[in-house]
Amino acid sequence: MLPLPALEQAQKDFVNYQGAGMSIIEMSHRGKHYDAVHQAALAAVREVLSVPEDYDVLLLQGGATMQFAMIPMNFIKAGTTAEYVHTGEWAKKAIGDGKKVGATRITWSGESEGFKRMPSPDEIKAGSDAAYVHLCGNETIGGIEYQDFPQLGDVPVVVDMSSHIGSRDIPWDRIDMVYAGAQKNMGPAGLGVVIAKKSFIASANADLPAYLSYQRHAAADSLYNTPPVFAIYMMKLTLDWVRENGGIDGMKALAAARSQAVYAAIDNSGGWYNCPVDRASRSKMNVVWRLPSEDLEKKFIAEATAAGFNGLKGHRSVGGCRASMYNAMPVEGAEKLAQFMADFQRANA
Repeated sequence: MLPLPALEQAQKDFVNYQGAGMSIIEMSHRGKHYDAVHQAALAAVREVLSVPEDYDVLLLQGGATMQFAMIPMNFIKAGTTAEYVHTGEWAKKAIGDGKKVGATRITWSGESEGFKRMPSPDEIKAGSDAAYVHLCGNETIGGIEYQDFPQLGDVPVVVDMSSHIGSRDIPWDRIDMVYAGAQKNMGPAGLGVVIAKKSFIASANADLPAYLSYQRHAAADSLYNTPPVFAIYMMKLTLDWVRENGGIDGMKALAAARSQAVYAAIDNSGGWYNCPVDRASRSKMNVVWRLPSEDLEKKFIAEATAAGFNGLKGHRSVGGCRASMYNAMPVEGAEKLAQFMADFQRANA
């Protein structure tokens, strides 16, 4: 879901952008109109996310999935090992690509517990040969989220924040790189946002194909090749909306209100709805729950869809139900879902 004001502004500008006689998606990415959009988008990321000056902001194609390969290609060196914290499906994908590139090690895994929680910061230990430690900040499928991040001293910490970036503060003193696909909280699909400490990028391997080098993109201000112009433009409009609605503090308040409404419906059901996630790891972006039977789950999803609640079917790998509630979703939507859940229980319990 994108903010309605951002969509309406894009609609207004789409055919004739600021009197230029053409759409933003027809213009040269080297022209003055797009250059202004590009620089404004970079500045908006810095402002909204409070990015320190000693970090680079990169706007890349390939989304977060491209970073699964780019990170190990850039930072695994001879004699070093990439360390991964295995918390679910998205961490697993990152681990899989890391293994194809170089030496990797899983430093903590929640697999034996069914990925029901995130590790506490003190459970994450880095080896002396660690090139970096990679975390997935929010697992959308399992509905688990880090509430706090580890501090690992000289070992770089890399965090995939695709599904909760822009909804919480980022402790930059603990994190060397954040990356995210924009399509959850920052804009439409087709854009990957990478924010990394300049010194970390400077340490990267230099003998890489051009597009796969963070150093190349940083040196070119994310204009080494034709950028995803429209996705960047929409991200800028989305971040404008975030800024106008209280910035990160405003988004934190909205995320808390939405998730609390749905978790309350689960917790007040007397166990009829069951959230399998450890309470300390509950995600504010993706709330998951089960019903007493799969038949009831199918009925719930069918009736919810008919009532206008879309996308509540859980991932095929875990089943159940899942409500994904990103920044632009009104709190009213979560409150109406909670009411629907209560009504469905009364009718079917």
